[in-house]
Amino acid sequence: MTALSPCVGVCRLDPDTGLCEGCRRTISEIAEWPGYDEARRRAVLAALPGRRGRGAGDGEDIGRVR
Repeated sequence: MTALSPCVGVCRLDPDTGLCEGCRRTISEIAEWPGYDEARRRAVLAALPGRRGRGAGDGEDIGRVR
């Protein structure tokens, strides 16, 4: 199964953490996502739960895929 983007449609970067308030990815992870191979996508997805509580987003939707 292909790892899909964790984007939840809340696309705002937190200036303090540099993470998207919706999906908790960095701007480079967001921009480079289409070119990532499956292993890199899964590595990013695995890192997202550890980013909960960093900044304004509550991380509730972490791991949800579209």
